[in-house]
Amino acid sequence: MRKLIMWNIMTLDGYFESDKPWDLSFHEVVWGKELEKLSIEQLHAADCLVFGRVTYEGMAAHWKNETGEIADMMNKIPKLVFSRTLTSADWNNTTLIKTDAAAEISKRKTEGDGDMYVFGSADLSETLINHHLFDEYRIGIAPVLLGSGKPLFKKGMAYENLTLTDTQQLVNGGVVLRYQRRS
Repeated sequence: MRKLIMWNIMTLDGYFESDKPWDLSFHEVVWGKELEKLSIEQLHAADCLVFGRVTYEGMAAHWKNETGEIADMMNKIPKLVFSRTLTSADWNNTTLIKTDAAAEISKRKTEGDGDMYVFGSADLSETLINHHLFDEYRIGIAPVLLGSGKPLFKKGMAYENLTLTDTQQLVNGGVVLRYQRRS
């Protein structure tokens, strides 16, 4: 059975995006050879990427025009985008899904061997958290206090009991935390 894994980078004070859409400048603080290696490893383990509309549009606009190992994998791997408003999804290997995200992810978790990753997509992630569908959370912490922005974990989300399974300190001061849902 596939695992559904959240991968996000957020600031120490809990924001995954500034007040301005797609302002992810704090990512540069933690990006380096270690996160590049982790990104490549995760993409090799994945057989599907999952996005909400906003993240999909930003990722597609960026990766369609990039080159290199990560770009090649991002453009090749199958992708799901959940949106009730998009009329088409033209990024290579993307399936547009307009139905219930929780039901569709539950079904797809039983259909493959590789992992499914959710990048960004805070609104979609909230739905998946509230339905207890994430098997693992991989959170990169940037040593930045942003002060305001879009929180990754919103107030009122479902309670989830997690176990810390790994920590990786980065040479640039960041840290990657891995948590699994307790059985």
